[in-house]
Formats: sequence, structure tokens, C-alpha cells
Amino acid sequence: MAEIAIAAESPLQDEVRTLVAELNAVLLELTPPEHCHHLTVEQMADADTTVFVARDDGMAVGCGALKRHPGSVGEVKRMYTRPSHRGRKIGARIVGLIEALARREGLGRLVLETGDRHHAAWAVYERAGFVRCGPVLDYPDVKWSVFYEKLLK
Repeated sequence: MAEIAIAAESPLQDEVRTLVAELNAVLLELTPPEHCHHLTVEQMADADTTVFVARDDGMAVGCGALKRHPGSVGEVKRMYTRPSHRGRKIGARIVGLIEALARREGLGRLVLETGDRHHAAWAVYERAGFVRCGPVLDYPDVKWSVFYEKLLK
């Protein structure tokens, strides 16, 4: 099994667009569309967002992003690993890179919103030291959402 390489990349690549489309399809199977909070690939390309792409022998197999918000807050967004590559700790490694970047930049807190049926995601975040909290940023407090935070300072 080849080592998975993970690096910050532009989301404006066909392979990343395909990953994000797969992620959106999975989310829409689990959560009503009006409660999905998707960033588009174009929004992911904004200067306030860093996208990490995991590659296996050059093929994009996973992604995740750090979106910066006012008040020294970073948000974990667009986390996805293809089913063919799950169980290889790719998500954990991406979360680790997001946290390391947030710390280097002096952010004080990481937050995220995930779905109420995304048990595998919960496990990744909880193993990384995130704890459940109330609603974050401007997300509504609805039954479809679960919120996490991790203090960095």
C-alpha cells in the first residue's frame, strides 16, 4: 500500500471538484438539503480557506479545509475520504494538518458543524480532541446538526 500524500492544493481542479460532488451526494443522503451547509469549490478557493487534498499514487482520494473566521476562529470544512480509502486514517491526518496550520496562524479555536447521522465523522473529531458544544458561528440550532469545538490556546 502506497503512502498517502496530503498537501494544500487549489480546489479548482477537476479531481477536487469530483471529490466535492461525491461528498455533497453523501451528505444529501443523510441530511435534508435545506440543512446542508456546503461550501462550493469556488468558495473553497477564497483566500480565507486552505484546502488539503489527499492523494494515493497521484489520485485525489480525500479532502478537508480550514476556513478562517473573525475572532481567531477556524472552521473545519468539507471533510471527505472516498469509501475505497476509509479506515486508513486519512481524515485524522487531514484534521491534524488543519489543526497544525490553525495553531501556526495563532487561531484560538477550531469549530465545525456535522450531521446528526455522521457517526464516523464524530469518531474522527472526538479522537482528535474535539468536544461537542452548542451551535457555532451562524449555524442554526436544528436537530440535523451536531457541533464540535477544540480550544487551541
